[in-house]
Amino acid sequence: MDTISKTTLAVILGGGAGTRLSPLTADRSKPAVPIAGKYRLVDIPISNCMNSDVVRMFVLTQFNSASLNTHIKNTYQFSSFSKAFVDILAAEQTPDNPTWFQGTADAVRQILHHLEDHKFDYLLILSGDQLYQMDFRLMLNNHIEKNAEISIATIPVGEREAPEFGIMKVDSSGFISSFIEKPKKDVLKDWVSDTGEKMQKEGRNYLASMGIYIFNKQLLFDLLRNEMKEATDFGKEIIPQNVGKRSVVSYQFDGYWTDIGNIYSFYEANLAITEDIPPFNLFDNEKAIYTRARMLPPTKVSGTTLEKAVIADGCIILASRIEHSVVGIRTRIGMATTISHTYIMGADSFETMDEMQQAINKNMPLMGIGHRCYISKAIIDKNCRIGNDVRIIGGSHLPNQDHPLYTIKDGIVVVKKGAVIPNGFTIGG
Repeated sequence: MDTISKTTLAVILGGGAGTRLSPLTADRSKPAVPIAGKYRLVDIPISNCMNSDVVRMFVLTQFNSASLNTHIKNTYQFSSFSKAFVDILAAEQTPDNPTWFQGTADAVRQILHHLEDHKFDYLLILSGDQLYQMDFRLMLNNHIEKNAEISIATIPVGEREAPEFGIMKVDSSGFISSFIEKPKKDVLKDWVSDTGEKMQKEGRNYLASMGIYIFNKQLLFDLLRNEMKEATDFGKEIIPQNVGKRSVVSYQFDGYWTDIGNIYSFYEANLAITEDIPPFNLFDNEKAIYTRARMLPPTKVSGTTLEKAVIADGCIILASRIEHSVVGIRTRIGMATTISHTYIMGADSFETMDEMQQAINKNMPLMGIGHRCYISKAIIDKNCRIGNDVRIIGGSHLPNQDHPLYTIKDGIVVVKKGAVIPNGFTIGG
């Protein structure tokens, strides 16, 4: 292993119950939510680690972790002669600690005894629900060069976004001098930082925490076990109370980064990859995103006009038009159907001819999307059966609501996993 592999462990936090991403998190954890047609959210931090030579990783979960466990087990298998691993650590009740994870810091505290079995100097702490491509080697080198005890990855944001984040002020050397959690707009003028000429021209004058941290090992153990043993959260307690007390440095990241915190941000992030020059680049040799190798056949398209469409493997598409949409693995779309500004997650398996006939005999739609449908501004979760002549039209005209077959949030219609939408069904139009 090279230097960073020997000195650094990564912990990827699986997040809480993910209620803001419901119904996508009804039976899966946030890191297991499918993105970009063929990946899962957890593939992003894991791939960033692998591309940065951080090859020893723990993923922490406690909600709906079965599909995440299966995905990681089937995906990240390293050579027997390598020390690389991606291990899942689920919240576990013990005689000493009968509670589940109470927050980000408490989650790491509860797994410290697992970390003690490994030699390392630095712990890289990551979120499992963010979309970005970062070389952690640069952040670690900055941490070492500045003799820091804690490093926080920060991103410049504008006045509109700043109240949603923890905001830092840094001195001329890049050390964080003060911190405020979710400041109100009337105090923002006191929190302007020198973010660089390019960022300032874009009006991005505030440094927001990305929830990505590097801790020196000994300090982390001392804080969590002794000095701040009641603290449960890094962003709300550990970080603010150590700024000014310890050497806490900012590592400014100027690339694309988004927090997949709710349905709207999830929808926007997925559709953004259909742009001519997407902000999140899946076509980068140096920053590949890894996922399960499924050995699927190529996609087959017949008679379809494609405009800014991303189509994953194993699809059979007869649609008339697909625009500004992402079509996930094993998706079947019938004739004369239009898909617009929609993310279709696809299916976990192909439907056999016998299974299709059985569905027809039961008067049930086939897996996928039927003929003569019109679907716009929607997310279609996995394994849905959408009949013929179905209209699903999302938009701001629709109030938030929850239905047995679908949920509407911020004008986006989310068809629930495995839903069966009958012929002629209409949502929103």
